[in-house]
Amino acid sequence: MYKKRVLVIGSGGREHALVWKIAQSPKVEKVFCAPGNPGIQSLAECVLLKIDDFACLEKFVKDNKIDLTVVGPEAPLASGIVDYFNEKGLKIFGPNRTAAKFESSKAFAKNFMRKYGIPTASFNNFKNYENALNFINNYTSENKLVVKADGLAAGKGVIICDNKSVAKEAINRIMKEKVFGDAGKEIVIEEFLDGEEASLQIFLDSKNYLLMLSAQDHKRANDGDKGPNTGGMGAYSPAPIIDEKTIKLIEKQIIKPFIKGLKEEGIDYRGVLYIGLMIVKGNPFVVEFNCRFGDPETQVVLPLMKSDIVEIMESTISATLDKQNLEWYNSTATCVVIASGGYPGDYKKGFEIKGLDTAQKIKDVMIFHAGTSYSSGKIVNSGGRVLGVTGIGKNISESVKKAYEGVSEISFEGMHFRKDIARRALIKS
Repeated sequence: MYKKRVLVIGSGGREHALVWKIAQSPKVEKVFCAPGNPGIQSLAECVLLKIDDFACLEKFVKDNKIDLTVVGPEAPLASGIVDYFNEKGLKIFGPNRTAAKFESSKAFAKNFMRKYGIPTASFNNFKNYENALNFINNYTSENKLVVKADGLAAGKGVIICDNKSVAKEAINRIMKEKVFGDAGKEIVIEEFLDGEEASLQIFLDSKNYLLMLSAQDHKRANDGDKGPNTGGMGAYSPAPIIDEKTIKLIEKQIIKPFIKGLKEEGIDYRGVLYIGLMIVKGNPFVVEFNCRFGDPETQVVLPLMKSDIVEIMESTISATLDKQNLEWYNSTATCVVIASGGYPGDYKKGFEIKGLDTAQKIKDVMIFHAGTSYSSGKIVNSGGRVLGVTGIGKNISESVKKAYEGVSEISFEGMHFRKDIARRALIKS
C-alpha cells in the first residue's frame, strides 16, 4: 500500500495533537510540521517555514512530494491558503477563504444565523464608534451585554459587560485604543446568554457531516471562571451537558439549517466546523463558529478517536463523508493548560521547563506542547499557553486525576494553571 506524506501547518497544542493522531494512521509514511515545536519534533520533521508564506509552503510541498496538507490555525485559512493550494492542484484540508469568514467575521456569522433561523443571542453590529455608544446609552434591558471584536483576536476579543459603563469601556478599548488591532474595526454587541458553555465539532464536506465528541472549554484565566478571557485554560470530553437529546436539537436547529444556508449562499465548506454553544435550560444557542479544530478541545477529543483521521480528512475533501463512520473509545479525557504567569496579559518567557520526562512516563498522560522552544539545549516557555496536559480515564474523575498527576511533575518560574478544570462535570457525575 502506498503510504502518504503529510504536512501539518502550525506550532501550538492543537497542532501537536493533530500530528500525534495523524502519525498513528496506517496510511501515513511520514509527517512534517511547519514550523512545529519541541514536543512535535519527536513525532514529525519540523521545518522553519512561516505559516503565512504560501509560496514557500507550496514549494516545500512540491519538493517533498507531500500528499496532504492539514491547516491548524485560523489565520492562514482566513487569508486563503486553501484557495491558493487548490489553484495549484495541491490537496489540503480546511475550509476556503469564503467559508472561513464564519470565524474571521463575527458579524458575517451572526447575520448568517439570523437569516437562516439558527438560535443565537440577539445582536447588533457596528462599524461606527458613536453609533455603538448611542446603542449602549439607549439600552434599556437589564440583561448583561457581550462586546466582541469582529475579526480574529486569538480567542481574546470577547468582553462580557455587567453594566453600561463596562460596555462603553469595552467599545472604547476595541474601537479607539485598538487593543485587538484591525479585528476591532467592526464590533458585535449581543445580549449575554446565561447558561453553560460547551462545544461540538463536526467534519463537514458541504453536504454531509460527522459528529465528533462534545467538549467543554474553560475560557477564564482563573479558578471559578474568574479573570479575563483566554484562548482556553483546559477542557474535557465528552461534556455531560450535551446529552443525546441536546445533540438531536443541535442537529435539527443548527447543523441542518447551517448546511441549507451554505447551499443557498453557494458556500463550499469542507473541513472542521467548531460550534461554540451555550446551553440555556436544555436549549442550544450558538455563541460562535470556528473554521478549524478547537484549542484546547482538540487535545481531549482526538485522544478518544478510534478512527483513522487521515481517512476522514480525505473523505471531507472529496465530499464522501456519507461513506464514513467515526468510532470512539469509551473513555473520557481532561486537559489542563499550563500557562506563563500573567497570561493573557504580559508574561515573561525563557524559563526552563522541568519535569517533562517524568510527566510523559505516566500511564494515560499525554503532554502537548503549545508555547515552548529550545534555548541553550533546554526546553523553555515561549508563549502564553505553554503546555496541555491530557489525562485519559474510564470516567471524568479518573481523567481529571491523571491530568493533574501529570501537571504536578512539571515546573517553571511563574507557571500558572487552573485547579478546577472539569468542575461542572465532576458535580454532575
